[in-house]
Amino acid sequence: MSTLAASVQFQSDWWEVLQTDFMRNALVGGSLVALAAGLLGYFVVVRSNAFAAHALAHIGFPGATGAILVGAPVTLGLAVFCVGGGLLIGLLGRRVADREVATGTVLAFATGLGVLFASLASANASTTTSVLFGNLLAVSDEELVVFALFTAAVALVLAVIGRPLVFASVDPAVAEARGVPVRALGVAFVVLLALTITMAVQVVGTLLLFGLVVTPAATALRLTARPGRVAAIAVVIALLSVWVGLVLAAMVDLPPSFFVVSVSVLVWVVVLVAGRTRRGAPAEAASGCVHAAEGVPTTGRAPVL
Repeated sequence: MSTLAASVQFQSDWWEVLQTDFMRNALVGGSLVALAAGLLGYFVVVRSNAFAAHALAHIGFPGATGAILVGAPVTLGLAVFCVGGGLLIGLLGRRVADREVATGTVLAFATGLGVLFASLASANASTTTSVLFGNLLAVSDEELVVFALFTAAVALVLAVIGRPLVFASVDPAVAEARGVPVRALGVAFVVLLALTITMAVQVVGTLLLFGLVVTPAATALRLTARPGRVAAIAVVIALLSVWVGLVLAAMVDLPPSFFVVSVSVLVWVVVLVAGRTRRGAPAEAASGCVHAAEGVPTTGRAPVL
Protein backbone atom coordinates (compact mmCIF):
# COMPACT_ATOMS: atom_id res chain seq x y z
CA MET A 1 0.00 0.00 0.00
CA SER A 2 2.85 2.35 0.86
CA THR A 3 4.44 1.58 -2.53
CA LEU A 4 1.18 2.54 -4.27
CA ALA A 5 0.95 5.79 -2.31
CA ALA A 6 4.56 6.59 -3.13
CA SER A 7 3.97 6.08 -6.83
CA VAL A 8 0.96 8.45 -6.87
CA GLN A 9 2.28 11.85 -5.90
CA PHE A 10 1.17 15.36 -6.74
CA GLN A 11 3.44 17.02 -9.31
CA SER A 12 4.00 20.67 -8.42
CA ASP A 13 5.15 21.47 -11.97
CA TRP A 14 1.99 20.14 -13.62
CA TRP A 15 1.18 23.48 -15.27
CA GLU A 16 4.56 23.52 -16.99
CA VAL A 17 4.00 19.93 -18.09
CA LEU A 18 0.70 20.93 -19.72
CA GLN A 19 2.57 23.48 -21.83
CA THR A 20 5.00 20.98 -23.33
CA ASP A 21 4.80 19.98 -26.97
CA PHE A 22 3.72 16.40 -26.29
CA MET A 23 0.90 17.61 -24.04
CA ARG A 24 -0.28 20.05 -26.69
CA ASN A 25 -0.32 17.23 -29.21
CA ALA A 26 -2.24 15.08 -26.73
CA LEU A 27 -4.79 17.85 -26.18
CA VAL A 28 -5.35 18.47 -29.89
CA GLY A 29 -5.37 14.78 -30.80
CA GLY A 30 -7.67 13.86 -27.94
CA SER A 31 -10.03 16.70 -28.84
CA LEU A 32 -10.25 15.55 -32.45
CA VAL A 33 -11.06 12.02 -31.34
CA ALA A 34 -13.64 13.30 -28.85
CA LEU A 35 -15.34 15.32 -31.60
CA ALA A 36 -15.57 12.36 -33.99
CA ALA A 37 -16.61 9.94 -31.24
CA GLY A 38 -19.29 12.30 -29.95
CA LEU A 39 -20.78 12.80 -33.40
CA LEU A 40 -20.96 9.06 -34.12
CA GLY A 41 -21.87 7.88 -30.64
CA TYR A 42 -25.61 8.50 -31.07
CA PHE A 43 -25.75 6.16 -34.04
CA VAL A 44 -23.66 3.52 -32.25
CA VAL A 45 -26.17 3.39 -29.40
CA VAL A 46 -29.39 3.72 -31.42
CA ARG A 47 -28.26 1.14 -33.99
CA SER A 48 -27.23 -1.26 -31.19
CA ASN A 49 -23.69 -1.26 -32.58
CA ALA A 50 -21.87 -1.11 -29.24
CA PHE A 51 -20.62 -4.65 -29.75
CA ALA A 52 -19.49 -3.81 -33.28
CA ALA A 53 -17.59 -0.78 -31.98
CA HIS A 54 -15.86 -2.90 -29.37
CA ALA A 55 -15.15 -5.60 -31.94
CA LEU A 56 -13.68 -3.17 -34.48
CA ALA A 57 -11.17 -2.00 -31.88
CA HIS A 58 -10.02 -5.59 -31.43
CA ILE A 59 -10.11 -6.20 -35.18
CA GLY A 60 -7.70 -3.30 -35.49
CA PHE A 61 -5.30 -4.94 -33.03
CA PRO A 62 -3.70 -7.32 -35.59
CA GLY A 63 -3.37 -4.36 -37.94
CA ALA A 64 -1.42 -2.46 -35.29
CA THR A 65 0.75 -5.42 -34.30
CA GLY A 66 1.28 -6.31 -37.96
CA ALA A 67 2.41 -2.76 -38.65
CA ILE A 68 4.83 -3.00 -35.73
CA LEU A 69 6.13 -6.27 -37.13
CA VAL A 70 6.91 -4.86 -40.59
CA GLY A 71 7.93 -1.39 -39.41
CA ALA A 72 4.92 0.45 -40.86
CA PRO A 73 3.00 3.27 -39.07
CA VAL A 74 0.63 1.91 -36.43
CA THR A 75 -2.14 4.26 -37.57
CA LEU A 76 -1.96 2.78 -41.08
CA GLY A 77 -2.25 -0.77 -39.78
CA LEU A 78 -5.15 0.14 -37.53
CA ALA A 79 -6.98 1.95 -40.32
CA VAL A 80 -6.58 -0.89 -42.85
CA PHE A 81 -7.87 -3.57 -40.48
CA CYS A 82 -10.61 -1.45 -38.88
CA VAL A 83 -11.99 -0.28 -42.22
CA GLY A 84 -11.60 -3.73 -43.77
CA GLY A 85 -13.32 -5.37 -40.82
CA GLY A 86 -16.05 -2.74 -40.89
CA LEU A 87 -16.73 -3.35 -44.58
CA LEU A 88 -16.95 -7.10 -43.99
CA ILE A 89 -19.37 -6.64 -41.10
CA GLY A 90 -21.47 -4.15 -43.05
CA LEU A 91 -21.67 -6.31 -46.17
CA LEU A 92 -22.21 -9.65 -44.42
CA GLY A 93 -24.63 -8.49 -41.74
CA ARG A 94 -27.85 -7.13 -43.21
CA ARG A 95 -30.03 -7.88 -40.17
CA VAL A 96 -29.01 -7.35 -36.54
CA ALA A 97 -28.69 -11.11 -35.89
CA ASP A 98 -26.63 -11.61 -39.07
CA ARG A 99 -24.48 -8.61 -38.21
CA GLU A 100 -23.67 -9.99 -34.78
CA VAL A 101 -22.70 -13.36 -36.23
CA ALA A 102 -20.52 -11.67 -38.86
CA THR A 103 -18.98 -9.41 -36.21
CA GLY A 104 -18.18 -12.32 -33.91
CA THR A 105 -16.68 -14.39 -36.72
CA VAL A 106 -14.47 -11.58 -38.03
CA LEU A 107 -13.49 -10.70 -34.47
CA ALA A 108 -12.44 -14.29 -33.68
CA PHE A 109 -10.20 -14.49 -36.74
CA ALA A 110 -8.72 -11.03 -36.13
CA THR A 111 -7.99 -11.83 -32.48
CA GLY A 112 -6.13 -15.00 -33.46
CA LEU A 113 -4.17 -13.04 -36.05
CA GLY A 114 -3.39 -10.38 -33.45
CA VAL A 115 -2.02 -12.97 -31.04
CA LEU A 116 0.20 -14.34 -33.81
CA PHE A 117 1.53 -10.92 -34.82
CA ALA A 118 2.02 -9.86 -31.19
CA SER A 119 4.08 -12.96 -30.44
CA LEU A 120 6.24 -12.37 -33.50
CA ALA A 121 6.68 -8.71 -32.56
CA SER A 122 7.55 -9.45 -28.93
CA ALA A 123 10.55 -7.13 -29.12
CA ASN A 124 8.07 -4.24 -29.36
CA ALA A 125 5.99 -5.26 -26.36
CA SER A 126 5.69 -1.68 -25.11
CA THR A 127 4.11 -0.55 -28.37
CA THR A 128 1.72 -3.50 -28.26
CA THR A 129 0.72 -2.49 -24.73
CA SER A 130 0.04 1.04 -25.99
CA VAL A 131 -2.36 -0.37 -28.58
CA LEU A 132 -4.26 -2.23 -25.86
CA PHE A 133 -4.41 0.62 -23.34
CA GLY A 134 -3.72 3.73 -25.40
CA ASN A 135 -0.88 6.24 -25.28
CA LEU A 136 -2.30 9.70 -25.80
CA LEU A 137 0.99 11.31 -24.78
CA ALA A 138 2.77 9.73 -27.76
CA VAL A 139 0.62 11.34 -30.48
CA SER A 140 2.98 12.80 -33.08
CA ASP A 141 2.58 15.77 -35.41
CA GLU A 142 2.07 13.41 -38.35
CA GLU A 143 -0.67 11.55 -36.48
CA LEU A 144 -2.37 14.85 -35.71
CA VAL A 145 -2.65 15.49 -39.45
CA VAL A 146 -4.20 12.05 -39.94
CA PHE A 147 -6.58 12.62 -37.02
CA ALA A 148 -7.64 15.96 -38.47
CA LEU A 149 -8.33 14.39 -41.89
CA PHE A 150 -10.30 11.51 -40.35
CA THR A 151 -12.35 13.85 -38.16
CA ALA A 152 -13.08 16.15 -41.11
CA ALA A 153 -14.18 13.15 -43.17
CA VAL A 154 -16.50 11.96 -40.39
CA ALA A 155 -18.04 15.40 -39.96
CA LEU A 156 -18.49 16.03 -43.69
CA VAL A 157 -20.01 12.64 -44.45
CA LEU A 158 -22.38 12.90 -41.49
CA ALA A 159 -23.44 16.34 -42.69
CA VAL A 160 -24.47 14.73 -45.99
CA ILE A 161 -26.04 11.45 -44.79
CA GLY A 162 -27.02 12.41 -41.23
CA ARG A 163 -30.79 12.74 -41.71
CA PRO A 164 -31.38 9.59 -43.76
CA LEU A 165 -28.99 7.74 -41.45
CA VAL A 166 -31.13 8.72 -38.46
CA PHE A 167 -34.22 7.43 -40.27
CA ALA A 168 -32.47 4.19 -41.27
CA SER A 169 -31.13 3.72 -37.73
CA VAL A 170 -34.42 4.28 -35.90
CA ASP A 171 -36.80 2.41 -38.23
CA PRO A 172 -34.88 0.55 -40.97
CA ALA A 173 -37.92 -1.34 -42.25
CA VAL A 174 -39.97 1.81 -42.87
CA ALA A 175 -36.91 3.64 -44.21
CA GLU A 176 -36.24 0.89 -46.74
CA ALA A 177 -39.90 0.89 -47.79
CA ARG A 178 -39.62 4.64 -48.42
CA GLY A 179 -36.64 4.11 -50.72
CA VAL A 180 -33.85 5.01 -48.30
CA PRO A 181 -30.64 3.05 -49.17
CA VAL A 182 -30.44 1.41 -45.74
CA ARG A 183 -27.72 -1.09 -46.68
CA ALA A 184 -25.45 1.55 -48.24
CA LEU A 185 -25.95 3.87 -45.28
CA GLY A 186 -25.08 1.03 -42.92
CA VAL A 187 -21.83 0.33 -44.74
CA ALA A 188 -20.95 4.04 -44.81
CA PHE A 189 -21.63 4.30 -41.09
CA VAL A 190 -19.42 1.31 -40.26
CA VAL A 191 -16.56 2.82 -42.29
CA LEU A 192 -16.92 6.12 -40.41
CA LEU A 193 -16.97 4.18 -37.15
CA ALA A 194 -13.81 2.34 -38.20
CA LEU A 195 -12.01 5.64 -38.85
CA THR A 196 -13.08 6.98 -35.47
CA ILE A 197 -12.00 3.81 -33.70
CA THR A 198 -8.63 3.98 -35.46
CA MET A 199 -8.08 7.29 -33.69
CA ALA A 200 -9.71 6.37 -30.39
CA VAL A 201 -7.59 3.25 -29.96
CA GLN A 202 -4.50 5.45 -29.87
CA VAL A 203 -6.08 7.60 -27.16
CA VAL A 204 -7.63 5.07 -24.77
CA GLY A 205 -6.68 1.71 -26.31
CA THR A 206 -8.79 -1.18 -27.50
CA LEU A 207 -9.78 -2.23 -23.98
CA LEU A 208 -11.08 1.18 -22.86
CA LEU A 209 -12.70 2.26 -26.12
CA PHE A 210 -16.25 2.43 -24.75
CA GLY A 211 -15.26 5.38 -22.57
CA LEU A 212 -15.16 7.74 -25.57
CA VAL A 213 -17.25 6.09 -28.29
CA VAL A 214 -20.25 4.76 -26.35
CA THR A 215 -20.48 6.17 -22.81
CA PRO A 216 -20.81 9.91 -23.68
CA ALA A 217 -23.62 9.22 -26.16
CA ALA A 218 -25.34 6.82 -23.77
CA THR A 219 -25.19 9.55 -21.11
CA ALA A 220 -26.57 12.16 -23.51
CA LEU A 221 -29.47 9.88 -24.42
CA ARG A 222 -30.43 9.89 -20.74
CA LEU A 223 -30.95 13.63 -21.03
CA THR A 224 -32.58 14.04 -24.44
CA ALA A 225 -33.74 12.00 -27.42
CA ARG A 226 -33.16 14.62 -30.12
CA PRO A 227 -30.22 13.49 -32.32
CA GLY A 228 -28.62 16.91 -32.68
CA ARG A 229 -28.68 17.56 -28.95
CA VAL A 230 -27.43 14.06 -28.18
CA ALA A 231 -24.46 14.60 -30.49
CA ALA A 232 -23.69 18.02 -28.98
CA ILE A 233 -23.87 16.75 -25.39
CA ALA A 234 -21.82 13.67 -26.26
CA VAL A 235 -19.11 15.83 -27.83
CA VAL A 236 -19.02 18.06 -24.72
CA ILE A 237 -18.75 15.04 -22.39
CA ALA A 238 -16.02 13.46 -24.54
CA LEU A 239 -14.06 16.73 -24.70
CA LEU A 240 -14.44 17.22 -20.95
CA SER A 241 -13.19 13.68 -20.35
CA VAL A 242 -10.09 14.26 -22.48
CA TRP A 243 -9.25 17.67 -21.06
CA VAL A 244 -9.81 16.80 -17.41
CA GLY A 245 -8.09 13.46 -17.91
CA LEU A 246 -4.97 15.13 -19.28
CA VAL A 247 -4.86 17.66 -16.43
CA LEU A 248 -5.19 14.91 -13.81
CA ALA A 249 -2.53 12.83 -15.57
CA ALA A 250 -0.15 15.79 -15.49
CA MET A 251 -0.88 16.38 -11.80
CA VAL A 252 0.00 12.87 -10.68
CA ASP A 253 2.24 11.72 -13.56
CA LEU A 254 0.14 8.69 -14.52
CA PRO A 255 -1.17 7.49 -17.92
CA PRO A 256 -4.12 9.63 -19.05
CA SER A 257 -6.23 6.73 -20.42
CA PHE A 258 -7.50 5.80 -16.97
CA PHE A 259 -8.49 9.37 -16.15
CA VAL A 260 -10.15 9.99 -19.52
CA VAL A 261 -12.35 6.93 -19.15
CA SER A 262 -12.98 7.57 -15.44
CA VAL A 263 -14.29 11.09 -16.08
CA SER A 264 -16.60 9.78 -18.81
CA VAL A 265 -17.95 7.03 -16.57
CA LEU A 266 -18.28 9.42 -13.62
CA VAL A 267 -20.48 11.76 -15.66
CA TRP A 268 -22.61 8.77 -16.68
CA VAL A 269 -22.99 7.67 -13.05
CA VAL A 270 -23.88 11.21 -11.91
CA VAL A 271 -26.61 11.42 -14.57
CA LEU A 272 -28.00 8.06 -13.47
CA VAL A 273 -27.95 8.91 -9.78
CA ALA A 274 -29.45 12.35 -10.35
CA GLY A 275 -32.44 10.68 -11.94
CA ARG A 276 -32.51 13.08 -14.87
CA THR A 277 -33.37 10.39 -17.38
CA ARG A 278 -36.86 10.83 -18.75
CA ARG A 279 -39.40 8.06 -18.68
CA GLY A 280 -39.83 6.49 -22.10
CA ALA A 281 -36.70 8.05 -23.60
CA PRO A 282 -35.89 4.90 -25.62
CA ALA A 283 -39.43 4.88 -27.03
CA GLU A 284 -39.18 8.56 -27.85
CA ALA A 285 -35.86 7.94 -29.54
CA ALA A 286 -37.48 5.26 -31.67
CA SER A 287 -40.57 7.25 -32.62
CA GLY A 288 -39.62 10.88 -32.47
CA CYS A 289 -36.00 11.40 -33.40
CA VAL A 290 -36.60 10.87 -37.09
CA HIS A 291 -39.20 13.63 -37.06
CA ALA A 292 -36.93 15.87 -35.05
CA ALA A 293 -34.09 15.22 -37.47
CA GLU A 294 -36.27 15.83 -40.48
CA GLY A 295 -37.91 18.89 -39.00
CA VAL A 296 -41.48 17.60 -39.40
CA PRO A 297 -44.14 17.28 -36.69
CA THR A 298 -44.64 13.91 -35.03
CA THR A 299 -47.79 12.35 -36.45
CA GLY A 300 -47.16 8.69 -35.68
CA ARG A 301 -46.12 8.05 -39.32
CA ALA A 302 -42.62 7.96 -40.69
CA PRO A 303 -41.67 11.02 -42.72
CA VAL A 304 -41.19 10.89 -46.46
CA LEU A 305 -37.57 11.56 -47.31
